[in-house]
Amino acid sequence: MDSANQDINLNSPHKGLGSDSLSDLPEERGAVALSPVTLPPGLTEEEAEELRLELTKVEEEIYTLRQVLSAKERHAAELKRKLGLSPLSELKQNITKGWQDVQTSNAYLSASSTLDDIANSEVYKKTQETLSQAGQKTSAAFSTVGTAISRKLGDMRNSPTFKTFEDKVENLKYKVVGGNANGESAHRPNDSNPVQDNAPF
Repeated sequence: MDSANQDINLNSPHKGLGSDSLSDLPEERGAVALSPVTLPPGLTEEEAEELRLELTKVEEEIYTLRQVLSAKERHAAELKRKLGLSPLSELKQNITKGWQDVQTSNAYLSASSTLDDIANSEVYKKTQETLSQAGQKTSAAFSTVGTAISRKLGDMRNSPTFKTFEDKVENLKYKVVGGNANGESAHRPNDSNPVQDNAPF
């Protein structure tokens, strides 16, 4: 079906079908195919027949419009292909246009203006300054706490209690692994420093 030769006038007997005719359509489709069991109240057989004929005509027009639309979509796709327009480039153009539409919309401009007003207000500036100072003080406090903990751990490592614990771990390692593991000598690591009897561990 050549879309250039189609007649899309709905009053035309061809209705966009080109060389095809309505005889190619199935004879019974949609609501027309239903045989009414009973007529709605107040509707005569002649009125029902007129409505059925009108419904048939409307369904044929819908069918014709779908065919014409399908042909037009194929033709548009062919033109886009010849112009080198890919679906990806179309999507990019649509997104760009959509973003431009958003940026020029009254809602966006109003919200942007409101945000600018807020950012330039004295309350915002004071709040920003207060939060900045609080962040700096918090950072300094964490730094001080970290330094104190490091110092305390260093002091603890040099304490006699920690040394005793460290000696016990070394002795336990010697008993489990043995003296020749990792190139160590065969003697116990702390034979010269016997473990204190009054150690808390």
